Amino acid sequence: MSGIYIHIPFCKQACHYCDFHFSTQMGKKEVMLLAIKKEIELRKDEFENHKVETIYFGGGTPSVLTTAEIEILVKTVQENYKVVENPEVTLEANPDDLTDDKIIELSNSPINRLSIGIQSFFDEDLKLMNRAHSSDEAVNSLSMATQYFDNISIDLIYGIPGMDNNRWKANIERALSFELPHISSYALTVEPKTALKKFIEKGIVDNVDDEQAQEQFNILVDVLEKNDFVNYEISNFGKQGCFSKNNTSYWQGKKYIGIGPSAHSFDGQNRSWNIRNNPKYIKALEGEVLPKETETLSKTDRYNEYVMTGLRTIWGVSLEKIELNYGQAYLDYLNKQAKKYLEKHLLFVDDGKLLATKKGKFLVDGIASDLFMINLES
Repeated sequence: MSGIYIHIPFCKQACHYCDFHFSTQMGKKEVMLLAIKKEIELRKDEFENHKVETIYFGGGTPSVLTTAEIEILVKTVQENYKVVENPEVTLEANPDDLTDDKIIELSNSPINRLSIGIQSFFDEDLKLMNRAHSSDEAVNSLSMATQYFDNISIDLIYGIPGMDNNRWKANIERALSFELPHISSYALTVEPKTALKKFIEKGIVDNVDDEQAQEQFNILVDVLEKNDFVNYEISNFGKQGCFSKNNTSYWQGKKYIGIGPSAHSFDGQNRSWNIRNNPKYIKALEGEVLPKETETLSKTDRYNEYVMTGLRTIWGVSLEKIELNYGQAYLDYLNKQAKKYLEKHLLFVDDGKLLATKKGKFLVDGIASDLFMINLES
């Protein structure tokens, strides 16, 4: 099974923390959608022997599209690929786009899963991040969406300057009040070339406090696990049967095609990425040229990716798979590097799989980098 990710590179306004590829210039939306449609058609041979299980609209802000525009893109996928009978079709959406009419329209479209960018239920946090919606719009969109969709995920951000643990707990409790089956939650990170980075440098906004972010992550894990959520990937919590099929396919190394400017693809051996420039992307597709670059992953690259993704999930890193797919030298290296983290109780081994402990979860990206910064092939 495989997935198709469609990047919609438009937003109403720029969030202060975001470094994703997007434009606030909506005038090119129509020609962009024609280019995206063309790319879907041109790449159908890549999945000639695969069935599409998930279609995911990400961005940017895909909810700026009309329901009719979304339906055209889904139809284009269905006409050019083998799609399973009931694919998971997700739309990332901002609360301010989810009017009552829009939610009803979407519920009658192929979209069967909403991923709503709430981020916080408090206006002071939303203003600091320059989100386009208010706390009232966040609540109203969820109140309506839960009447028409069973499969809903929301995003929440922790580690926001000025947000103490009590406000963070209130955010989680408000989310739980909607009886959602899935929550994704991320630490606020300060990316280069973002407005947030400049504000911190000028002293306008306090810097992110890593210790508080770790405290808030631990609070999140404790509260959600007590409410029957499974922390199946570091940033993702789902009720049983409601894990994101799209995201899970990434972490389990399945093949996927990324459509749209800046989108990435993976076929098991090669990773490719589209150009991060809207006019150049459109021009290339008008000439029926795919605006992408490709690299073939070495054995070491594939080992590194497997260690990184495996450690972030409940499926862990299979020691048997390391030996089988990469060889004894890689397994010996992994065991040697992991030893100190096992002794510190940041990692543990269960049923032949290397996993992060509760204490190690927040630190897992740093731990993983210490396990994979190698090149045994040179």
